[in-house]
Amino acid sequence: MEPTKILMVCLGNICRSPLAQGILESKITSNTFIDSAGTSAYHVGNPPDPRSIAVAKQNGIPISQFRARKFTREDFKNFNHIYVMDQSNYKDVIGLAETHAEQEKVSLLLPDKKEVPDPYYGGPEGFESCYSLLDDACTQIVKKLNL
Repeated sequence: MEPTKILMVCLGNICRSPLAQGILESKITSNTFIDSAGTSAYHVGNPPDPRSIAVAKQNGIPISQFRARKFTREDFKNFNHIYVMDQSNYKDVIGLAETHAEQEKVSLLLPDKKEVPDPYYGGPEGFESCYSLLDDACTQIVKKLNL
């Protein structure tokens, strides 16, 4: 059976999306592939932000092995579900979609058009808050997709 393929997307792929990738990976038990990407190429090849690594590690989730990459058109072919962190990421990803089917794969991670705040310019408390939001959202994804 073909695995479910999920992509988490934020701006630089060093704070929110690798954290979401690690959290979701820690919750699944089924044949599922999870990756993350950024809408910008600012940090391509870099590991996650040390603050994301730290908050993940505090929760028993290793993410330091992840490396940032840029979202590409190919991702529409390679993933069943593309979750974005905020409206800006949503617009960037939808802007690359060429078909309605591709657009249908993209949604905000949080319900009710809420956004996951970017913790990059703040302190550790922003990463802890981000972790909590992502943890709840990933639990909902597991339930929704029966992972």
